[in-house]
Amino acid sequence: MRRAVMVLVAVSCLSGFAYPQTAEELVSKNIEAKGGIEKIKSAKTRLTTGKVKGGRGRVVVVKQMNMRPDLVRQNVTIQGMTAVQAYDGSNGWQTQPFRGRKDPELMGEDNLRDLLLAADFDGPLVDYAAKGNTIEYLGHDAVDGDDALRLKVTLKNGDIIYYYLDPDTYLEIRKEIQQFIRGSVRERVVDLGSYKPVDGVMYPFSISEGPRNDPGAQVTTIQKIEVNVALQDSDFALPASLRTEEKKSGMVGVH
Repeated sequence: MRRAVMVLVAVSCLSGFAYPQTAEELVSKNIEAKGGIEKIKSAKTRLTTGKVKGGRGRVVVVKQMNMRPDLVRQNVTIQGMTAVQAYDGSNGWQTQPFRGRKDPELMGEDNLRDLLLAADFDGPLVDYAAKGNTIEYLGHDAVDGDDALRLKVTLKNGDIIYYYLDPDTYLEIRKEIQQFIRGSVRERVVDLGSYKPVDGVMYPFSISEGPRNDPGAQVTTIQKIEVNVALQDSDFALPASLRTEEKKSGMVGVH
């Protein structure tokens, strides 16, 4: 009986070493798996290009530019027309020629949610406390039948992201995003895979996302990621027409 108890204790100890038991340890493992905090923060700019499989066989070319601390610009090109969404650190703006809106316009707070996520250069896990995010380890779960470690991240604005980490690599394999907008919940599932190193940091090169009932609705294949490329503040800045409009209206930007 005593031997059985000792074996049970030993197994329990080994299982404790096998998987981190706190949210902080999980985040630390995730950051190390990506390349370590020094490598992650050595990137000051990032240029990501890829293609999205659209309906009816259409190919959508996407390009995202990021610059520290929180500037982002996304270009989406279809059949020679390009839509733009950008955040300059204070305000979001866009041009939507596919909707018949060729002139730039300011983005409202609700429409800005996804862009602000994209503007977080290192993602919500890095320096999470300083960003006002809170984390909670929820234990084990399954992703497509495989074991995963589930982490709940509550953002400063109240939105929630559930991270599913591979228990062997500690890299994200899935994110479930919940955004709370005017009394309703907007949800989507993002699956991540085909990780490759870029300047010593691991990035996913395959991204599929969609609603919970169709998580693979949109598949993005990343073709190239470049870091520390030459980008300018002007790439993200409000167009002149919007600077005039903002000054006249006295609009306060989103921070």
